[in-house]
Amino acid sequence: MTTQRPWEGRRLHFLGIGGAGMSGLAVVSAALGASVTGSDAAETPYLSRVRAVGISPVMGHDAGNLPGGKDGFQEGDSLEVVVSTAISADNPERAAARERGLRELHRAELLAQVCSLRRCIAVSGTHGKSTTAAMLVRILRAAGLEPSYLVGAELTETGTNAEWGTGEWLVVEADESDRSLLHLHPEIAVVTNLELDHHSTYASRLDLEETMRQFLSQAERVVDWEEPDVGLDADGSRFAWAGVEVHLPVPGRHNALNAAAALETARLAGVEPAVAAAALADFRPAGRRFERVGETESGAAVYDDYAHHPTEVAATLAAARTLNPRRVVAAFQPHLYSRTAALWREFGAALAAADVCVVLDVYRAREDTADWPGIGGRLIAAAAADAAGGRTVAWLPRLDDAEAFLRAQLRAGDLLLTLGAGNVDDLARRIVDFPAYSAGNSTGQR
Repeated sequence: MTTQRPWEGRRLHFLGIGGAGMSGLAVVSAALGASVTGSDAAETPYLSRVRAVGISPVMGHDAGNLPGGKDGFQEGDSLEVVVSTAISADNPERAAARERGLRELHRAELLAQVCSLRRCIAVSGTHGKSTTAAMLVRILRAAGLEPSYLVGAELTETGTNAEWGTGEWLVVEADESDRSLLHLHPEIAVVTNLELDHHSTYASRLDLEETMRQFLSQAERVVDWEEPDVGLDADGSRFAWAGVEVHLPVPGRHNALNAAAALETARLAGVEPAVAAAALADFRPAGRRFERVGETESGAAVYDDYAHHPTEVAATLAAARTLNPRRVVAAFQPHLYSRTAALWREFGAALAAADVCVVLDVYRAREDTADWPGIGGRLIAAAAADAAGGRTVAWLPRLDDAEAFLRAQLRAGDLLLTLGAGNVDDLARRIVDFPAYSAGNSTGQR
């Protein structure tokens, strides 16, 4: 491939540049030659990579953050403002951009523009998108194809969630949460699984299925893959695929299914089965996907996972059991009031599989607490207690209280899982006395 910079002279300003998806798009946009600026409400882990490529994000949202300022622009200003669904219409920078008549792009529109530059593989589905995409990138890199990628979590082997490679393939996650995947027309599309998760977007499972059918109809090729017969043990999983034996050194049947999807997708992209299977033999997880954070002074292992749906919680707890710990201890932070309102009973049932369970309050993200009276983590804690058969369930809304409780509870041989899509990973890192990694080099499994 050439090293052309097709977006040279383009000016892009990202609102919420510290998010997983927005930060990756900012990094790739800069690699394509665009002049990139941006802002976010607070510091995030993804901003270190943004700064590493020469972008200087501003903390806080203010109309003055727009390049040129309100009084410094001229008619025909070429600045484009990139937003995501999480950015409200009354955001001061967004409002100032409207006053200036600037072009506004949704994140998905910009992603579609990026995808048009390469042969695109889009990974969608309710669960496992980031892990499957990370596996696929690992396989393509091992095959010498040097792919570009935009993934919703940092890849352990590269230390970033986005990169503009020299090869012809581009791997992206196709997000169904706000129907933004419908902007994409990939060469290859794969759907890992389908389950109703984003209740503020979809009225029903049928609504979700129709959206996914439309997405798949826009792809040139769709991956058709079968669930393998999986053997699980403390060393991960094993299964046969395309005449070769696959060993995946990460726990959980769900990860074996992710691997099968990635392997079949790679085969469609031209990778030989033996090469693809060998690439996964030393696969390391993406960030916050059964990531080993470290160990407590008492000798308990601490893992963190992004699981934020009952199916994901159940699968992650089951994966933890395969490591044969003394006890599995779960600390769960619900994500979104809408999801909690719809699934609190299911969350309780899933969490009851832990020997000890801590439930924190809801991480509200883009939702307003006042709009959801009576909805909170206590509902999940009560449901977990009802299903736990006498095992300990603690309702501790604040991270500080959860940390104190867990420090008193954890013993040598225990395995603590912090679970959720909010900031519960902060709890994992606070409770660890002996970190498992440095400079992004995770030694954990998933």
